[in-house]
Amino acid sequence: MKKHEIRDISLAPEGKKKIEWVKNNMPLLSALEEEFKKEKPFKDTKISLSVHLEAKTAYLCKVLAAGGAKMSVTGSNSLSTQDDVAAALADEGMRVFAYHGATDAEYVRHIELCLEHKPHIIIDDGGDLVEMLHDGRPDLASEVLGGCEETTTGVIRLKAMEREGVLKFPMVAVNDAKCKHLFDNRYGTGQSVWDSIMRNTNLIVASKTVVVIGYGWCGRGIAMRASALGARVIVTEIDPVKAMEAKMDGYDVMPMAKAASLGDIFVTATGCKHTITVAHMLKMKDGAILANAGHFNVEIDMAGLEQETAGKTEARANIMGYKLSNGRTVNVIAEGKLVNIAAADGHPAEIMDLSFAVQAMSALYIKKNHKKLKKKVIDVSEEIDDVIARKRLEAWGVKIDTLTADQKHYLESWQL
Repeated sequence: MKKHEIRDISLAPEGKKKIEWVKNNMPLLSALEEEFKKEKPFKDTKISLSVHLEAKTAYLCKVLAAGGAKMSVTGSNSLSTQDDVAAALADEGMRVFAYHGATDAEYVRHIELCLEHKPHIIIDDGGDLVEMLHDGRPDLASEVLGGCEETTTGVIRLKAMEREGVLKFPMVAVNDAKCKHLFDNRYGTGQSVWDSIMRNTNLIVASKTVVVIGYGWCGRGIAMRASALGARVIVTEIDPVKAMEAKMDGYDVMPMAKAASLGDIFVTATGCKHTITVAHMLKMKDGAILANAGHFNVEIDMAGLEQETAGKTEARANIMGYKLSNGRTVNVIAEGKLVNIAAADGHPAEIMDLSFAVQAMSALYIKKNHKKLKKKVIDVSEEIDDVIARKRLEAWGVKIDTLTADQKHYLESWQL
């Protein structure tokens, strides 16, 4: 088997510096690393991982390896892979198949190479490893005990597979854990999306009209931070309950067809395709900025835009200006790919500390319980959420109350 396919192994020292920085700001993973070193719970376990390959992900890989896992790693988006971080992991003996700017064909090859060691556990971000194990290389699925999925998009795909009865092994919906989506999707996405938009455009957010497409937990975080930065926020939604939430949170709510002519900056966060169409773009102001915060680059109709454009120009690094048939220009950040990681550094380390602690503990749950698990999408246990939350509070030096025996009895009794 091939050991790695990366850009340049000499970049490893810079990658190791990045990993060390995030390690110093990820107390939960650091504590797990110490536990895993002693207990070796993943001894003789092969793990294939496909997550945005940057420093925080690399530290998760090191934590799992400290527990005895034999790691095989790739990236879940070619633009989010950091070559120095990939080199750092390869330099430590891991199988690594990823480099920044890989073509679609190279990306697929890297997914397949990542699976060649016949993994026991899958850690996925968006569902491409699982799809390959079902459609492309089902022969490699026989030894898989189960896995974990990081994203809303990936969980949607897994639930579709479960409904159709084709899922070959149990998968834990890490995205749906409280310690993941309530913090990663809301606070992590909210901060990192605006970090990327601001650093790439060098424009002010205050006074602008921001259109947030989708009001799930990611959309909530994006809208909250845009409002805090001084923007007028418009939300578009298909779910009446979420639309009502957005309205009560103080935002304007309207159909995209109406919002298109009002926005200065548009951010998609739905997990669905073509939430911004060419018809919408033709209504937009000259110079409107488009960014996607969903996992795949299908939320903005980039194929339709390529056909519609009368010409395109790189306006700034990571920003492409498309001139439309009506003479106006729309500016797309990071090719319509995941803006906060394809054109920036992704979520803050402290946020990913929570998410990756859920990943590590869910992988351990699969290892210990796979024999009694059905081939379904499994919720993260309340016990895992509780342990992680308590450890995070402890790291902050925060203490909370506990129920007395009398209070516990009261809450568990139907007789007052």
